[in-house]
Amino acid sequence: MKLMIEQGQVWLYNRIVQMKLSVQIYPRLFWIVCTKMWLFLGMTFSLGILIPGKLCSDLQYDGDQVLHIVPETFQQVQHLQHLCSTLMLDLWKPQLLEDIRAGEDLHIRVPAPLVQEVKDSLDQHMISYKVLINDVQELVDESTLKERSQRQVPEGYNYTKYHPMEEIYEWMTQIEKNSELVTQHHLGDTVENRTIYYLQISQPSNKPKKIIWMDCGIHAREWIAPAFCQWFVKEILQNYESDATIRRFLQNLDLYVLPVINIDGYIYSWEAERLWRKNRAPYMNGTCYGTDLNRNFNSSWGSIGVSFNCTSEVFCGSGPESEPETRAVAQLIEQKKSDILCYLTVHSYGQYILTPYGSTTTPPSNNEELMQVAQKAAAALMGKYGTSYKVGSTSSILYNNSGSSRDWAHMIGIPFSYTFELRDKGTYGFVLPPDQIQPTCEETMLAVTTIIDYVDQKYFPGGAVMLTSGSLSLSLCLSIVFTWIAS
Repeated sequence: MKLMIEQGQVWLYNRIVQMKLSVQIYPRLFWIVCTKMWLFLGMTFSLGILIPGKLCSDLQYDGDQVLHIVPETFQQVQHLQHLCSTLMLDLWKPQLLEDIRAGEDLHIRVPAPLVQEVKDSLDQHMISYKVLINDVQELVDESTLKERSQRQVPEGYNYTKYHPMEEIYEWMTQIEKNSELVTQHHLGDTVENRTIYYLQISQPSNKPKKIIWMDCGIHAREWIAPAFCQWFVKEILQNYESDATIRRFLQNLDLYVLPVINIDGYIYSWEAERLWRKNRAPYMNGTCYGTDLNRNFNSSWGSIGVSFNCTSEVFCGSGPESEPETRAVAQLIEQKKSDILCYLTVHSYGQYILTPYGSTTTPPSNNEELMQVAQKAAAALMGKYGTSYKVGSTSSILYNNSGSSRDWAHMIGIPFSYTFELRDKGTYGFVLPPDQIQPTCEETMLAVTTIIDYVDQKYFPGGAVMLTSGSLSLSLCLSIVFTWIAS
């Protein structure tokens, strides 16, 4: 019941704000919002309850469309910024109005009552567009209804379906029970006091080893990301004995995998609002919810590509690491940073492998190597199904942002740090159908293992285990000893 009331309060607050703006700026929108609000109130009071999720989803997504626009002139950019601002349209790509640029893709979700009006406005200003998603709710229903009806799979865990959080929790428990290579660790707790776990995949050894970190699900609506983290663990465990490459790098490296960072947001995207992005931290006395966790790390925090308005999708929080999810990750990484060689964070969508930095165009000192490894990974990925990924720094090929986990990881000394933005390029956007899970994961697996293999070969040439950073390799030490004995 608390969740039901909370959803109602937030919905009403947002609509009142919208109404206040629209009566001043856009009179027609005022009447649309009024109509929807009275319908909402009537249903709420007549039923005495709020149906969690369904009502909210119906109001937001039925008949909503996602439009693809490439503005050609500065004047068109200005009009689009004005249109998106006054109508409070949902920007999918990019996430900030100031990042709308001539010649670059713009993806916007338009609520059903405004679709024709937006299209008329675009036509009047001679702005071309195409419809990427004709009905967002239909696409959501196709995946979520099917997933909910197929949750229990008799023959075992189904890696080609999206799973709600309770099933991911259970999967983690079973993975640990069924494999001697896996241990489950407590990382921290979320805003809503849910436990965050990560998995450590480690071949038993008395030798000191380094770490590869991978996290998924920092943005709630990007369901393909947690699906990949689960796939990755499955592939490592299933192929460990038969794949020489996996066996080799597990001699030197432990894999730390966090399947879902933003657990509260992920659950909310299943139960209430499929396109929810942020965590569920309350602000403004509970009238506004959520911080973008990938703007909340202590890497040039709040400097660019963020918002200080808690209603924004890129709200950066009240300060660096203000959110418990961010702090939990940061504390563990700080403790182990001298051993972590590579930080991988998995998102969607867009088909990018992104390198540091997002907050500045000044490249990192090892930029050439970062780019070469990423390009090699993209080539391996393309070799599977021909899927093309663009490689480069966030600031150079996408947009500016600060407070990202990728930038933060590199800034504290982790040499290799990448963001993966998985399929697709906008046809389905954040609502990637389940039938694309397997091909997406198969090709991404090739890219990720390419990076891990490179890191392994770089720091452990010939399979030698480095004792400490900057020290002689074990093989070199043995060589010196044997040479001395022979002499």
